[in-house]
Order: sequence, then structure tokens, then C-alpha cells
Amino acid sequence: MYQNNPLRVATKEVRLSYAHLNEPYVSQQNPGGKPKYSVTMLIPKSDTATKAEIDSAIKAAYEKGVKEKWKGARPQMNSPLIHDGDGLRTNGTPFGPECKGCWVLTASTGRKPGCYPITSMNAPLAPEEIYSGMYAVVTMSFYNPQAGNPVACSLDNVFKTRDGEPLSGGPSAQADAAGLDVGQYMTAPEVPVGGATPGYGGAMPATPGQVTYPNTGINPITGQPMAAPTGLPFGGAAPQMSGVQINPITGQPM
Repeated sequence: MYQNNPLRVATKEVRLSYAHLNEPYVSQQNPGGKPKYSVTMLIPKSDTATKAEIDSAIKAAYEKGVKEKWKGARPQMNSPLIHDGDGLRTNGTPFGPECKGCWVLTASTGRKPGCYPITSMNAPLAPEEIYSGMYAVVTMSFYNPQAGNPVACSLDNVFKTRDGEPLSGGPSAQADAAGLDVGQYMTAPEVPVGGATPGYGGAMPATPGQVTYPNTGINPITGQPMAAPTGLPFGGAAPQMSGVQINPITGQPM
């Protein structure tokens, strides 16, 4: 019983599997059904208190249906709500290794459940913080659905307690990154403006095949004298000195 309601349960710490808490999901067992948010809880068999509360809530929901919905009739449960993780699924296949030593219970809802860290209600968990394999406390309610089993389990809210090994079918990014040699992908730092080029003492190497032209004051492409830039002495004209070549850029003897 949770919050004095015999139909509600708050678990102790459980591990989450098949966590569809960020987006609604259509179960493969019911492909034509309405998308729902859902999660499967792996409840340690050592947690006898949570198991007893779940059994009690299932019984209370069933008796409520007998009295209020089925007019005294007692319909059979089509399948158990809570399963033995050391046994077999309803289809005869074994549960996964993560279910060993646990009771297995699935809860779902049409509305998006609240997902918060258990230590704070200031902000909900980010989508990437919610995954199969993490540990949490889960609140749920048991009720009489319109069809199917006489009793069903509705997911209320999820409160994350700690991280766990992901159950997504592949290794985590952190585990993979630990084995990578990231040094080989590091690039050399860029040369600052005005700085020396590494390995060349500040001088750039000649480009292979580059032609070097003598400094004659003649444009090596056009064959015409180069004009001095505006702002040079002598009115912008490069002065000529007998027997001396003048740098057309600086206006000084070369």
C-alpha cells in the first residue's frame, strides 16, 4: 500500500529493462495496439517487502472488480502479472540473464510518466539519462481494464537512484572509448598570427617547381614596369639612380 491506497505500490530499488519512457511504444505482442510508455521492472527476490505489496495490490484490484464491475463473478487471470525471472516467459522461452534472481513486472501508461532523480524534483531527467539498465524506484497502480486480464498494472512515475550497465544490446560509449588510442587523432596546434612555422625556423619552404625571378622592378608576368603604391615618397614614382636599382615598393636603393 502506498499513500494509504491499497491499489498503489512504490517499489524499493529495482533495475529497469525495456524502458520506453521518452517516447510511447507499440508492443510487439500487440502490434495493432495504442502506443504507450512502459517499463519492465527487475525486482530482486531478496526484496520480499515489495513482492508482498505487489501481490496485495493485485488482490485488492481483483476484489474491487468482483464487487464493482463483474457483479460478483470471478473471471480467471489470463496470465500472471508478475513473472519468475528464473523460469520461462508465457511463450515458453527463458528470460534474459539480467532477470535471474528477480521477479519481472511490466507497467505501462498512455500518459508520459514523470522521470526524476530521486534526490531532486527541480528538473526531470534528460532523455539520455533514461535507459534500460539503470536503477530506480517506481510507483504504479493496479486497476481493472476494459479487456484482457482482469487486473492490469499502470505505470505512474520513475525516480532514478543510480546508473547501471546498459541493457541496450551493445557496449556503452564510455566502455568503448576506454580502449581507443585517441592520441593518434589529435591535430597539431595552429600557428599563431606572426608566429614561426614549426620545423622551418620562421621561413616557409620553397614550393616545388616555383620560379624565382630577379628583383628588377619589372613585373615578371606582364613584362611592364611596376607602379609604386600610393603614399610612397617622390609622388608615388620610383626614382631612378644612375647604376642603382630602386625597389619599387619601398623607394629605397636595392
